[in-house]
Parts: sequence; structure tokens; C-alpha cells
Amino acid sequence: MARTPWRRPGRMVPSLLRSLFRHPATTRYPFVKWVMPEDFRGRPVVHTENCIGCKMCVRNCPSGAIDIEKVGEKQFEARIDLGRCVYCARCAEVCPKKTIELTKDFELAAFDRKTLKVVYDAPPPPAPAASPEAGPESDAGA
Repeated sequence: MARTPWRRPGRMVPSLLRSLFRHPATTRYPFVKWVMPEDFRGRPVVHTENCIGCKMCVRNCPSGAIDIEKVGEKQFEARIDLGRCVYCARCAEVCPKKTIELTKDFELAAFDRKTLKVVYDAPPPPAPAASPEAGPESDAGA
């Protein structure tokens, strides 16, 4: 029986010796963090203090991952389902107040889908300004 050239065991030795002295083709990812490029589209973050409630992001989201709800006078709560999001950045592009920004965060693996539903609460209402009647009166005239 004649041996075919691809079954000779000595044929892989030169390739093995070459690969011993080369740098690895992969990175040591969990130990060495990867630096993402400037225009990377990662996890979206909503700054609700700037939101005006126009819902342009909700209308333009192709996967329906965003929901905006009014919780007070000029205060809105945003919910994003990161499990449905396709990270297309359309929400950030159409927002007139640039309320939504995409971060460089890409490590979003989770065991439970409920942890991928993120709620961005509205900021607390501003404290009422102190009225002049409430302050202590001066006793200079008494």
C-alpha cells in the first residue's frame, strides 16, 4: 500500500517548528483588556435628565428594545432591553437632545435575560426654593 503525502507524520514537523517561534495570532483576552475603537457601538446609556419625551428613539428602534414612560412633570423613565437591542445606534442618532450615548462596553453576557433589562430612572425633582416667610426673622428692630 502506497503512502499518500498527507499521511506522512514528518510533514508537519517544519510547520510545528515555525509556529514555536512566532507570536500567537490571538490575544490573551480575559487577562489583557481589549481597547475598542472610537466609533464602536456598545451598550446604550440614557441620560434621563436631558430627555424631553419625544420618543423618537422608540419610533426608530428597529428591534423595539426601547420604552420611554412619563413619571412626572417633564420627567421620563427609559427602559432598554439589551437582549433585544441590535446596537445599531439609530436611537442615539435621532435623539434631538443627544440623551442616548453608546458606550464602549461590550461584555454583556448574562445567565438570566431579566438582568439585560435596564431601567434608567428619572432624576429626583428639584428641591423647592426657600420662601422668604419661612426664614428666621431678624430681631434688629425689636
